[in-house]
Amino acid sequence: MKRKNSKKRARVASLILLCAFICLLMPISAKSSSLPVFSGGDISAESAILIDLDQKSIIFEKNSKKRMGEASTTKIMTALVVAERLPLNKKVTVPSAAVGVEGSSVYLCEGEILTVRELLLALLLESANDAAVALAIATAGSVESFSALMNSHARELGLCDTHFCNPHGLFDEDHYTTAQDLALISAAALENEDLREIFATKKTTVPCKVTATDPDGDGVRYLKNHNRMLSLYEGAIGLKTGYTKATGRCLVSAAERDGMTLIAVTLNAPDDWRDHTAMLDYGFSAYERVTLLGAGELRYSYVVSGGEREQVIATNSEPIILTLPRARESTQTAVCFPQRFEIAPISKGEELGCVTVSCGGLSASSPLVAYESVERAKRSKFELFT
Repeated sequence: MKRKNSKKRARVASLILLCAFICLLMPISAKSSSLPVFSGGDISAESAILIDLDQKSIIFEKNSKKRMGEASTTKIMTALVVAERLPLNKKVTVPSAAVGVEGSSVYLCEGEILTVRELLLALLLESANDAAVALAIATAGSVESFSALMNSHARELGLCDTHFCNPHGLFDEDHYTTAQDLALISAAALENEDLREIFATKKTTVPCKVTATDPDGDGVRYLKNHNRMLSLYEGAIGLKTGYTKATGRCLVSAAERDGMTLIAVTLNAPDDWRDHTAMLDYGFSAYERVTLLGAGELRYSYVVSGGEREQVIATNSEPIILTLPRARESTQTAVCFPQRFEIAPISKGEELGCVTVSCGGLSASSPLVAYESVERAKRSKFELFT
């Protein structure tokens, strides 16, 4: 009798799953308006990319996998490596190797004491090469060891077309990245709240010539961010400029609007401010961040065997959000359970399966969890003796 009931339950479970899968494959949203036309033909950059921060999807690209020099946009990775290894309030004594470094500088003096945060501000606002060397030595003991850390971190991010020789970006033939890799480095950097705040800082001050013997120092240094996008573009939050004669003008920018963050990268771009404005305008006009399923919005009856109830409600524990074209295909939803039914007991919040929503080649998933607990069914006196 038990075997017969078990087979019946299994057939019911299979039927329910089949029906649910068919129903959930039906479109839940669609838009038919046409996308704004953007070919990128007017982009001056030799290499460029525009991505969405949250899902790293490419919205626009031009030669984005071409290996090129990145000049001082290198300092985005420098800042990321430093911030993940040193506390920002740590005091750093400037070594002689960081004094008189070629290129952009805040004219650090040997023996001068600044915090990691103050040096990061000098690094990212004034693009100070001397601050880059001071931070590299404080983090890894030498520029060479720090460069190895940068390359190791690039591998951790899954980047195959990036190699660093120094922390500041002065030209070296073996120092290169791609627009796509640089966008992914920038996305990782923006996940650090301390760096995110520094990238968005327009101007500030840091101490000048504070030493162990002169704790009062000599006034302050005034720092002004070189990234004009912070003033030119609504919602801009960073990131970094760069230039050498060998690489041309390089720029990484990011902006937020309506819950969506976009990152734009250009390498060797004669008209980079215009390039970034055009790319970001296109991204915000053609794409939107869409909540396809709110947390707990999907409710699905799932078969339970041996429980005090024969079904449990499964619901999505996380919201499903995608960055999608405003003119997009129909969105489809599908559920997946590893088993045709669950055996009691089941605890509230226990993971039972997953739900996936897809559109235009993009998808996002959430676990399906038990909305409530289901206890094991109590056996009758008759069943105890059979």
